[in-house]
Amino acid sequence: MTATEHVILVDLNDNPLGTAEKLSAHQQGLCHRAFSVFIFRQGVTTEVLLQQRAASKYHSPGLWTNTCCSHPRPDEEIVRAGERRLKEEMGIQTTLEWAGKFHYVAHFENGLIENEVDHVLVGSLAQESFHVNPEEVQDYRWVDVSVLYEEIAREPDRFTPWLKQALEIAATSLRA
Repeated sequence: MTATEHVILVDLNDNPLGTAEKLSAHQQGLCHRAFSVFIFRQGVTTEVLLQQRAASKYHSPGLWTNTCCSHPRPDEEIVRAGERRLKEEMGIQTTLEWAGKFHYVAHFENGLIENEVDHVLVGSLAQESFHVNPEEVQDYRWVDVSVLYEEIAREPDRFTPWLKQALEIAATSLRA
């Protein structure tokens, strides 16, 4: 994370309020815009691609989470931001669709706070081959959504705090 990265500050209704330096926003717990991307296996919409966050991540290192997540840049449209970050983190280029949003707050042992209006984006992937960024991703796997729900219920500490809420929106969008 570089000192020049900025996030979009928002109210609970996702109305923009300005910008802040990314680390500062997380240190102060300022509400900001984020996105969570879920890639489903094309033709098998019950299988989702998870990533294990790299050990070097500033929070939630080594935890399993959705395919990719980040923050849009100031003046960057949310779906385009998701597509950009998906390519940067996972080496995947595909079209995403907006599925919904939710607000959550999570406090981490290192003092950082996630206070986000999180936009859930979904897409599909046909190919099996892609190249992840090792600075962002430690591992990845495909998992059936029903199995993932069971794993989250059994061992919630293996997963990021936003995953379950975001997954509910992503899974619902597939049934719609």
